[in-house]
Amino acid sequence: MFDSPDLDLAPYAEVDAERLVRRTYCSWEASAWRSLLVQCFTHAREAERLELPGTSDLHLVLCTHGDAVMRTGTGGGRTVRRRWIPGRLELMVPGRSTTRGYRTASTLRTTQVHIPRATVDRTAAQLGCEKPDFEALAAHLGEGDTAVEHVVRALPAAPGASDLYAESAASFLTTHLLTRGRGRTPPGPERTAVRTGIAVMRERLADPLTLADLAAEAHLSVYHFIRVFRDATGETPHRYLTRLRIERARHLLAATTLTIGQIAERCGFSGPGALSAAFLDHTGVRPSVYRKNA
Repeated sequence: MFDSPDLDLAPYAEVDAERLVRRTYCSWEASAWRSLLVQCFTHAREAERLELPGTSDLHLVLCTHGDAVMRTGTGGGRTVRRRWIPGRLELMVPGRSTTRGYRTASTLRTTQVHIPRATVDRTAAQLGCEKPDFEALAAHLGEGDTAVEHVVRALPAAPGASDLYAESAASFLTTHLLTRGRGRTPPGPERTAVRTGIAVMRERLADPLTLADLAAEAHLSVYHFIRVFRDATGETPHRYLTRLRIERARHLLAATTLTIGQIAERCGFSGPGALSAAFLDHTGVRPSVYRKNA
């Protein structure tokens, strides 16, 4: 069902795998799955230029350990920088090769899932999506998706499950992603502007971003950027950025022992008080209460 029976190290088949990545789990070997390929990798702490060929499969990547700034180039001379920490999700746009580079002081680990293109096309037809917009899906997934994260984390913990289990997981993930991606971005250049704005927010979450900064990156006036962003997401850029910062704060509160002040700094808040007020507004509880319950 996959492009090639040699997909067991995809998309690393054409790189120096032994030096840059070590596979620690493969569902083909552990469970003889053929409806879904799940792999876990431990990555080298530094890669200056990692060429990754595109595949036609729907390829999901979840960072499960580490803290790195990932530099990704997709042609055209533009390089995007995104911070990879546990919980970071990416969808590799089918057919698009990328060049990556990073450096990390801690071990970087990922869980990666390949869903056969036949499954994607069949599900899209059943949902009435003649041609899925994979770029839009990638942008949406980059915002975070708890359901996808939980399923991807759970898959390596199910060795011995039948291929029916894998087929069901592939069907759910595909249906969820295609359904979630419907009707959430405007067409044409305005859609690109919204994606750019969201990417800048995620890349510079700790920086004091202004509306002028975001609009300039999207090559729109501030007024036009606010309008198309709100039409696409249902939120103003400020509200959306604050929500992203709160999501990052929630993760750090639950998964680290950083102080409230340190978390505020990493999430772009001016101090603990500003974080506490925004956190209460978005979640209904103070950061200290959330951490205790988590």
